[in-house]
Amino acid sequence: MSSIQVADQTFVAAPGAAVAELLAGPSNWRRWWPDLVVEIREDRGENGIRWAVTGALDGTMEVWLEPALDGVILHYFLHAEPVPALPVNKLAAANRARRVAGKDMSFELKSRLEAGRPAGVAPAHLP
Repeated sequence: MSSIQVADQTFVAAPGAAVAELLAGPSNWRRWWPDLVVEIREDRGENGIRWAVTGALDGTMEVWLEPALDGVILHYFLHAEPVPALPVNKLAAANRARRVAGKDMSFELKSRLEAGRPAGVAPAHLP
């Protein structure tokens, strides 16, 4: 089991292809995870992306896009070891920081793709 374990999900009222398009930008990766070197392991298009991560962490990261209702559920996973290793008493804070970074990423995608859509109104991509 990895010292850093993050699993999170966020609903995004947008098509998987639109979410995937924003996820595919390496400039976004550098902004979201500035201390990580992110390398694509599997680009699954509208179903998400898997990365290998190095730098401050060594492990894997994934966004899986699951079609749901009028959008997708963005599932975010990170499994990694800190480099250098952290003492046990610092791991909870490191996990929290990585959960917050993942949530910041998913909320940015959500706010960009849902901008201007009033609550309760179907997304523009639906007829």
